[in-house]
Amino acid sequence: MYYHIKDFLLDWEYESDATLRLFKNLTDDTLPKQLHPNVRSLGLLSWHIIHTMQEMMKRAGLDINVKDQVDYNGESAKEIISTYEHAAKSITEVVGKNWKDSDLGKEDEMYGEMWKRGITLTVLIRHQAHHRAEMIILMRMLGLPVVGIYGPVKEEWAQWGMEAMK
Repeated sequence: MYYHIKDFLLDWEYESDATLRLFKNLTDDTLPKQLHPNVRSLGLLSWHIIHTMQEMMKRAGLDINVKDQVDYNGESAKEIISTYEHAAKSITEVVGKNWKDSDLGKEDEMYGEMWKRGITLTVLIRHQAHHRAEMIILMRMLGLPVVGIYGPVKEEWAQWGMEAMK
């Protein structure tokens, strides 16, 4: 749980940048592809990340001014990238402007439970990381480049002076 706004904002800067770097490798033709009936497409996963940002902040009393659209509706990779980028910047601005450290202990209704705002911000980041991981697997399966987030991916090992594992 976050107890200080500045700690969230530091983490959010890194996490949202990582998501944006990943989204920048999406392509229009791969977004709708569903590789298995029980697995969401890249379009659905990327839009779900965007929608959840808007939804969680709204439930916590903040408006990030992103269209309230639950599902992917054929948006282009360019639109997903620009919408995500706008939403991520908006979260930085509205949290930094509207909340103080003392607000992180206030509770809001979230999915049938009461969550402290510091928990909501933690879940926001973890939710995004969870779905990025799903996206990375799908992106590899579809032949798209991926990026290292918490360390280098195989393709980046040489940049770190390491030999890739076989």
